[in-house]
Amino acid sequence: MNGEENLLFKISTPEDLRKLKPTDLVKVCAELRQFIIDMVSQNPGHLGASLGVVELTVALHYVFNTPYDKIIWDVGHQAYGHKILTGRRDKFSTNRKYKGISGFPKMSESEYDAFGTGHSSTSISAALGMAVASKRKGEKRQIVAVIGDGAMTAGQAFEGLNNAGIAKSDILVILNDNNIAIDPNVGALKEYLLDISTSSIYNRFRNKVWNFLGRFTRISPNARIIASQLEAGFKSTLLNRSNLFEGMNFRYFGPIDGHDILHLTSVLEDLKRIPGPKLLHCLTIKGKGFRQAEKNQTVFHAPGKFDKDTGVIIQSPEKTGPPTYQEVFGNTILELARENNRIAGITPAMTTGCSLCIMQKEFPDRVFDVGIAEQHAVTFSAGLATQGMIPYCNIYSSFIQRAYDQVIHDVALQNLHVVFCIDRGGLVGSDGATHHGFFDFAFMRSIPNIIVSAPMNGPELRNLLYTAQLEKVKGPFSIRYPRGDSRMSDWQQTFTEIEIGKARLLSEGGKIAVLSIGHPGNFVLDAAATLAGEGIKFTHYDMRFLTPLDTEVLGKVFRKFKKIITVEDGVIKGGLGSAVIEAMCDMGFTCEVRRMGIPNYFVEQGTQQELIRECGFDEESIARAIREMT
Repeated sequence: MNGEENLLFKISTPEDLRKLKPTDLVKVCAELRQFIIDMVSQNPGHLGASLGVVELTVALHYVFNTPYDKIIWDVGHQAYGHKILTGRRDKFSTNRKYKGISGFPKMSESEYDAFGTGHSSTSISAALGMAVASKRKGEKRQIVAVIGDGAMTAGQAFEGLNNAGIAKSDILVILNDNNIAIDPNVGALKEYLLDISTSSIYNRFRNKVWNFLGRFTRISPNARIIASQLEAGFKSTLLNRSNLFEGMNFRYFGPIDGHDILHLTSVLEDLKRIPGPKLLHCLTIKGKGFRQAEKNQTVFHAPGKFDKDTGVIIQSPEKTGPPTYQEVFGNTILELARENNRIAGITPAMTTGCSLCIMQKEFPDRVFDVGIAEQHAVTFSAGLATQGMIPYCNIYSSFIQRAYDQVIHDVALQNLHVVFCIDRGGLVGSDGATHHGFFDFAFMRSIPNIIVSAPMNGPELRNLLYTAQLEKVKGPFSIRYPRGDSRMSDWQQTFTEIEIGKARLLSEGGKIAVLSIGHPGNFVLDAAATLAGEGIKFTHYDMRFLTPLDTEVLGKVFRKFKKIITVEDGVIKGGLGSAVIEAMCDMGFTCEVRRMGIPNYFVEQGTQQELIRECGFDEESIARAIREMT
């Protein structure tokens, strides 16, 4: 694009945007949308969500005095336009890349990023905190939380609404309603919003009232409030229910067209002058302005590389190697469900991502997408387990952090047979610090009653999934695996029970023992192949289970080896290495233990390979450590 002909290239900060005439905003929106398409087509990221809020993004920065006024983007994968308008346009080619800018709002990256958001449903709580602090300091800041209808399904969003309604703080919540998160939204809230947005009688009435009374705004500042009250009464009668948001002491406005930039700016200007908690309901289309993204919203949530003119996804060379862990899970759970009608699948809005969609096609009444509600997913699974069902609760590692209390209180304490399939364990790549899943080993192993396991490859995952549903298993069972390649093509083998708490010996010899858990055991195998050419051997155990630990094997290792290396893709502090050292002390042995895994800091974005190398447990680092200790 030619910078001189393009308004977007004249905008370095929102202050530049605010110098434009309102009629220029239509052109800015078109240019911003095309810029996002151009960039994401070559540097993959989250496309559909950001395209859907282009007009809203421009309107917010045009009307509000950012960064003094605060905009909190819930989840944050829709904030690309926000980043481009706030000084990061020229850096946007580094989005989600190693040492580049984050794909999510990040306070340390820009003063315009009012709150870091990578997980959903936090914006209202954060906005309320900012509003209360501003009021206490005597400041006149505008605080805006932008939350999607998918994120609104989570409990924390309602906790924030409830508290904000009582506090009567000056915050504006913008509900970005596009009827989809990653997969289509589910639940009663979705139906409620659909009732509001599709009632033609109500919408005609609302427009007439607002247009009529809006003429008198200059004469009477109460005109808009009167319009809102009339609208609320009519809506309650027409829709045969009270307004959910107004029932929580929020003034509800809308729904309005979230793609009408001129109307949006006008409404936002009006709302700036209305005190107290307010909610503006905006109807948007995910992927707006790019036909293929509008048509196939799930795929174009994060499509990878694509042709920006045709929308054709640029496929990587045809995959002929092993399936992903997710594919192994999806196909295996279907096989098990066919044989065991007690099995159910549960996921919080990640049906496609975790591959439960495979089972859902054949058994739709036994797969439950509960929306973005991890706490509910765990306790719902616990309820199923009390009645003899065997729930396979599939939650990404970084998201199960949000349900830690439920794992302890509702499942482990009652020793219920819930199988936790912890997907995206370890370093996930370009989503960065908010999405890496490297704390679960440390926090799961400290909970009584839970079996904590991690497969090294596809067949091991398959057999752990099989073992977890056997009658002899009476309590919770955690199976944790990473995103991506499951390492073995010949994975669909006959089911074999894995003895719980037993490690397996993969190689023997040398003066060093390497103890690994999960997928990084493959990096140890690679290092062994490299070192074999140098005449260096070592003993390698795949521990398989973090809880219960194979103390019999550990006792043999402590007696025979004075030098031990542990390898894991979890945080070193509290993980396998810590467990081995604790066992060594408990047994009265003294060995030199070198722990390899993820250091105690928040790792940023990059490819999985780049980040594994940075953290120092890749093949080369393992081989170097063995050489140094030999």
